Amino acid sequence: MTETDLTIRELRRRFTDKSLSPLEYWLSLEGHIAAWEPSISALYLYDPESARAQAKASTERWAKGETLGPLDGIPVTLKELIATKGQPVPLGTRAVELKPADADAPAAARLREDGAVIFAKTTCPDYGMLSSGLSSFHPLSRNPWNTAQNPGGSSAGASAAAAAGYGPLHIGTDIGGSVRLPAGWTGIFGFKPSHGRIPADPYYVGRCVGPMARTVEDAAFSMATLSRPDWRDGTSLPPNDFNWMDLDIDLSGMKIGLMLDAGCGLTVEDEIRVAVEAAAQQFEKAGATIVSVQPVLTRAMLDGLDKFWRSRFWGDIAELDDNRRDSILPYIRDWAMGGADISGVDAVRGFNQTIEMRKSCGQLFTEVDALLSPTNPIISYPAEWASPTNDPALPFEHIGFTVPWNMSEQPAASINCGFSRSGMPIGLQIVGPRFDDMRVLRLSKAFEDWTGGVRSWPRPPIS
Repeated sequence: MTETDLTIRELRRRFTDKSLSPLEYWLSLEGHIAAWEPSISALYLYDPESARAQAKASTERWAKGETLGPLDGIPVTLKELIATKGQPVPLGTRAVELKPADADAPAAARLREDGAVIFAKTTCPDYGMLSSGLSSFHPLSRNPWNTAQNPGGSSAGASAAAAAGYGPLHIGTDIGGSVRLPAGWTGIFGFKPSHGRIPADPYYVGRCVGPMARTVEDAAFSMATLSRPDWRDGTSLPPNDFNWMDLDIDLSGMKIGLMLDAGCGLTVEDEIRVAVEAAAQQFEKAGATIVSVQPVLTRAMLDGLDKFWRSRFWGDIAELDDNRRDSILPYIRDWAMGGADISGVDAVRGFNQTIEMRKSCGQLFTEVDALLSPTNPIISYPAEWASPTNDPALPFEHIGFTVPWNMSEQPAASINCGFSRSGMPIGLQIVGPRFDDMRVLRLSKAFEDWTGGVRSWPRPPIS
């Protein structure tokens, strides 16, 4: 294990005993990033000079015993959609006029308050509307496990950076699976908390901010910082007093659902099904009762959401001049244009399907204490594709396992549960009851402990 593999807890211990300083750690990480970044293109606005200055200031605070917070000196990235004061937010597209943000978004503000070293933003596709590393603005982001393959999205750069070891913590966003899907495809841990647990600005139906990391503990450690309330999110939850590092759990008597069919969309590939069934057996050995459950999603729900999102997005871009609209990634532009002819009544009917998802998820959780499923239905797809179907007429066939939990506001995570014969990661999704974020983190930590987690991984090659 090298210095760049250290967890947040290990870094804090070494900062405390002065066997490593934040500046020394950053300089090691800087070299690691330089070796990887030409291959995977995960970063935007990467600023090593600023990072050195932030790490130097943190080193001085640690020397004086005057740290700002629990993440003081810890390098962090933020998805490009999360505003940082004074820097543009291009939303992954050439269509947006680049203007400096007036203020830090809530996640950025909380990290700064606690002394984190924010060294870069991470890439995303146009408007965050793809499960892909393809963008009209950013260079093509690639999967560290095989750079010919896609890292997923829309938190594409964050997942690639985490998998490649660009420090212990990366912050993404998720409205239909955009933290969990890329986490599954890159083998990392991605956590979408209960809606409003981490304040977001702008907030929206289903939109969550979530940590992405190589270990469950690193993601959990960040939650005390990220989950502090912010008035800018009208859906944010009240202050919590959770001990986010209390990750022990007794599974005796717990009833856990196993869902292997999303109800619609892409069929689950055999290697994924086998890996998820094997993961469920681990929970059963630990004392849980595993029960097979039916899908919560229907074709009508997914198609309704598609109509709602198309019409909403068309409203966002309809007033752009032709040049700007034509600069949007063609896949996204063509998909959005399908919203031009959707009536207001049909758009509302589409939105109402989010309520049907919520009801369906709520009904299931009257019968189970947690849920296991695949995160992604397929192993991988080419880096150059806009989505797993690469067809704007079928844009959401891959989100059947992930999107219901955004609409039901329930916490859900993706954790690595094995590798395919081709050497690509496979993701296990773990879902908990609304507001019970700790249950998801504890179940995830238990699974990580049983399987050895990141310490037992093969290492991604530098291509």
